[in-house]
Amino acid sequence: MSARTSGTIDPNTEAAIDELKQSPNKEAIEPYLVTLEPEDNPQNMSALRRWIAVLVISSASLCVTCASSVAAFTETGTSQSFHVSHEVTILGISLYVTGLGAGPLLVGPLSEVYGRNIIYQASYALFFIFTFPVAFAPNMAVFLVFRLITGFCGSAFLSVAGGSVSDMFSNATVANPMAVYTMSPFIGPVAGPLIAGCNVNWRWTYRVDLCWIFVETVMLFLLVPETYVPVILKKKAKRLRKTTGDDKYYAPLDRIEGSLASAILVSCYKPFQLLIFDRMALLLDTWNALLLGILYLAFQAFPIIFEQVHGFNAQMTGLSFLGIGIGMFAAISTQPFWNRLFAREAAKFNGNPPPEVRLIMGQVGAVLIPISLFWLAFTTYPHVHWIAPIIASIPFGSGIYFAFTSTFTYLVTAYRPIAASAMASNSALRSAFAAAFPLFAGAMYNRLGTVGATALLAGLTTIMAPLPFIFYRIGGRLRMQSAFAAH
Repeated sequence: MSARTSGTIDPNTEAAIDELKQSPNKEAIEPYLVTLEPEDNPQNMSALRRWIAVLVISSASLCVTCASSVAAFTETGTSQSFHVSHEVTILGISLYVTGLGAGPLLVGPLSEVYGRNIIYQASYALFFIFTFPVAFAPNMAVFLVFRLITGFCGSAFLSVAGGSVSDMFSNATVANPMAVYTMSPFIGPVAGPLIAGCNVNWRWTYRVDLCWIFVETVMLFLLVPETYVPVILKKKAKRLRKTTGDDKYYAPLDRIEGSLASAILVSCYKPFQLLIFDRMALLLDTWNALLLGILYLAFQAFPIIFEQVHGFNAQMTGLSFLGIGIGMFAAISTQPFWNRLFAREAAKFNGNPPPEVRLIMGQVGAVLIPISLFWLAFTTYPHVHWIAPIIASIPFGSGIYFAFTSTFTYLVTAYRPIAASAMASNSALRSAFAAAFPLFAGAMYNRLGTVGATALLAGLTTIMAPLPFIFYRIGGRLRMQSAFAAH
């Protein structure tokens, strides 16, 4: 028996595994070919063990993205400690997010050779080690360099981790655990200001972060098993060669041609090739990038709105992000409804619905986000009670969840032959926007005011809002014309 493979699996490896599935008597033809037995299948682990692994991976992902936004509320402290301007301290966020965007280009290919688990453990151990120079930085240069490095180290949980979740659950049961994982990277940036706002000294913010990273590292070593099928088979073949003394045993991954260097090269250019030559991927990725850019811009905008307009202190401003968080949790609570809707749609197509069905959820997000931002814009006047803009941010949080979940699922299914590259292209563009937006937030809000600047962002999301509706209608036709998408 062979397990379903997905996530970031290399297409050649996937073909080898599929060949085993289609040939039940393959062992009789190739007696030394190692296949997956029921006891090796990650989907046959107990539900408790699989859910513990999902929660550990998700919390580790949350920790990584939370570390990106805590820098927004340490800017005043670092500016005073290192005697630099506020504009320089904003680089603490931008460089970290740049690392998050660049990391998947390396860790994706590495995970397909060495497995997911060793990537998690190595990256988080390095994440822990390199956070020390951030927390105890003697100057601004050291602080910024290691913010970039720690972002790079933590990036595995934005590129590889989704594959682990899909490894452990069948197509029929993967929706709920994947929803939990998908939510975690976006709750992280919202949780960052809440944690940072509770610490008076900026260094203690990163020391608290260190403690959290250490706990996550221990749990990753103890509670998360290897789930990547090709690597499980490779380890099994190695074990058989050792125990039997017969070097003829092999796994499909042992016969895959091509070097790790070539895989990394493909990983670097394929996502950008997709962005340049496939307009559907480019537009959806740009929509996602705009939304994440606005979320990271909020770390500069909310202090302006709530501290300068309403007189909040840093702790109270950190709590103002609760609105976005509540919106995200409200959105994930609707997952059972979406599961039923997608099941009905699948039944209409004999269990094989077109990828465009997943864009229905994105349509809801596309409507909620501009409404929320316009509402937020026109409630930032000083005479309007401070609770109004916080309530206005709730639909934004829900819309973020719907938009990203919809797009991620669509890209993986519509571009299945190069799913890893499709997600890498999305991650690279998102990270570029998230890194750039905080840099001009202050100037934009100072020039346009809180109403004008927020309304401008709302207008941009309004322009992009028709995308999931358009691609729902004509996505199938565009896929037939694409050199990258599944036909």
